Amino acid sequence: MDLLRHLRYFVTVAEERHFGRAAERLHMAQPPLSQQIRRLEAELGIELFVRTTRRVDLTAAGTTYLERARAILASVDTAADQARRVAAGAIGHVAIGCVGSATYSLLPTLSRSLADDLPGIEFSFRGEMLVADQLDALREGSIDLALLRPPVVDGSLTVTTLRDERLVVAVPAAHRLAKRKQLRVADLAGIDLIVHSAGRRSAMYDVVRRLFADAGQTPQIRHEVGETSTLVTLVAGGLGVAVVPEPVRSLALPDVKYLPLARPVARIELAVAHRTDRAEPHVMRTLETIGQLVSGKHHYHTGGDRRPD
Repeated sequence: MDLLRHLRYFVTVAEERHFGRAAERLHMAQPPLSQQIRRLEAELGIELFVRTTRRVDLTAAGTTYLERARAILASVDTAADQARRVAAGAIGHVAIGCVGSATYSLLPTLSRSLADDLPGIEFSFRGEMLVADQLDALREGSIDLALLRPPVVDGSLTVTTLRDERLVVAVPAAHRLAKRKQLRVADLAGIDLIVHSAGRRSAMYDVVRRLFADAGQTPQIRHEVGETSTLVTLVAGGLGVAVVPEPVRSLALPDVKYLPLARPVARIELAVAHRTDRAEPHVMRTLETIGQLVSGKHHYHTGGDRRPD
């Protein structure tokens, strides 16, 4: 016996109190409906209805059964809806790891917009992650997506470039270089540098070393730190200068000035990475939304002409 089908038949008859109207509502003939209800009663070993020539009424047992039948059908419908929403990527949980510059410049807008666009998905965020830590977290599954700095050499991961960002120099406001409109790498020769930690395998550490090597200079590194916020704070304290992606400007400390790095203009990519074997709909929907947000192609639901930072 198709129990769910028969439960629906039973509930419809109970609500209509009439086999003819119930059959019409179910888009079927009356005799087969009556036969199915009889089969249900025989299966249960009880009478669910008291039948007269004009109408049918529930027995006491039928009244109790109706309450449970409605609860079962509602639960089944809820489960089906939940399954459809999962298949459509409308619900789930996504953990996102962010490099330092994205943590401060992009994450506030990103977290708000993801919540608006994908309200059924629960998001969690881990900020100030170095790229190596993000890759480890992706592989072990503690995060689902990573906003990071290429290059990434790992065949198990899919990396999509979102945008490229100009590099700038964070300079103490009282430093002599702060009066300049822009700087070259050669201007930083012999000046104390604050960089992201080499020991923690920072992508920005390698970028800074490469910039100086290409300019034929040797960086004078005095401090290595793990977090972008700490790096900028040390610059504000006058302990050195730092080469950072332009979005770090969002950490607007009064004692720090940001100057463009020119000749040639230096840039660094921001990308999003995920495990290639992770193709769950809710992860893919989040990935698509992040791409639209960061590229500036996203349509915002609230406010005026907001754009991603």
